[in-house]
Amino acid sequence: MNTPFEWQIGWRYTRAGRSGRRNGFISFISAVSMLGIALGVAALIIVLSVMNGFQKEVRDRMLSIVAHVEIFGSAAADATAPFDWRAVAGVATARPDVLAAAPFVAAQALVARGEDMRGAVIRGVDPPAEAGITDIARQLRDGAFARLVPGEWGVVVGVQLARDLGVREGERITIVSPGGQVTPAGVVPRLKQVTVVGTFDSGHYEYDSALVMMHVEDAARLFRQTGPSGVQLRLADLHQARRVAAELATELGPNVVVRDWTRTNRAWYDAVQLEKRLMFIILTLIVAVAAFNLVSTLVMTVTDKRADIAILRTLGASPRSVMGIFMVQGAASGVIGTLTGVGLGLLVAFNVDVIVPAIERLFQTAFLPGSIYLITRMPSDPQAGDIVPVAVISLVLAFLATLYPSWRASRVNPAEALRHE
Repeated sequence: MNTPFEWQIGWRYTRAGRSGRRNGFISFISAVSMLGIALGVAALIIVLSVMNGFQKEVRDRMLSIVAHVEIFGSAAADATAPFDWRAVAGVATARPDVLAAAPFVAAQALVARGEDMRGAVIRGVDPPAEAGITDIARQLRDGAFARLVPGEWGVVVGVQLARDLGVREGERITIVSPGGQVTPAGVVPRLKQVTVVGTFDSGHYEYDSALVMMHVEDAARLFRQTGPSGVQLRLADLHQARRVAAELATELGPNVVVRDWTRTNRAWYDAVQLEKRLMFIILTLIVAVAAFNLVSTLVMTVTDKRADIAILRTLGASPRSVMGIFMVQGAASGVIGTLTGVGLGLLVAFNVDVIVPAIERLFQTAFLPGSIYLITRMPSDPQAGDIVPVAVISLVLAFLATLYPSWRASRVNPAEALRHE
């Protein structure tokens, strides 16, 4: 028996009901199996797309204020040799994948106003160069950043930190440096009053509540450094940050520490990747359950078609050909269900921004209230790297589900099957 004939019979069994009449409709039990696969695949694509959307939204807000790559002087380097940030920046910017470089100083300190005190990260920046590194600096370039003049001790603080301290533009706050001065009375902390010349709102709570930016020269004097303690880089492709950081670490040698944005925010990055993997596994189990519904479908079909199988065997069909017929039937159901699920999933994923508001208006509710969440819309970012594996896994599971029923069909004894016909 030739292969096209196996395909023809298998496709006919896929479309036919128990009566065997070709009425143009898929039989009920096959439709249920296909629908289960389609819904499982669609759910997996939609959930992963929404997770990608949230990840992209948070990542973009975070990278609006964080450099793609940071290079520091190593603690193991000779303390008498200051960090040559210009030489490091020159090596980095010579690479085609590095768009810009800027010096910075980073240190932790306490920020106080009256009785209110908060821990903060002090970042010294060069305003003109910083505009090429972060989006927030580019937005504030002609505003608050223009007022960061060396020697005038101005600072730009996050909106949440300003709210916590109750400070407004033009008012003064005190920075308490962790390194104190040794006096006859003991170690006295170094205090410096600075003027708030502006605020920024990155949309990321961690930075809006604990970041203070000032001119790099003022920061170096405040923390008694000879100059910038590091270099920030902006890359052409942020997804290549790990690779670029590793290559720069090798090129610059052991006297520097190179850290990319995935390492700077490692806890968040690793948590997102873990959640996505776990969600993929959980929803894949739903697809697996739906795919293995094909087992019951094919077993019932084999039982119903025992007489047909016996006749085919007496006409010369080999067990392998019979097995191929039912594998075609199961594979067809898997392919149709998978393609339907991919189409449905992409349709919803690309129109989440339309579907979700419509549901919210219908039920007079809000899935992401603005008073609680920073993001008020449901983001979605379908990626081929998620969709293709989902489709492949669904097809593989559907194929595996056909093996046992097809093998069982090939073992039907023609004499036994026709005895009661």
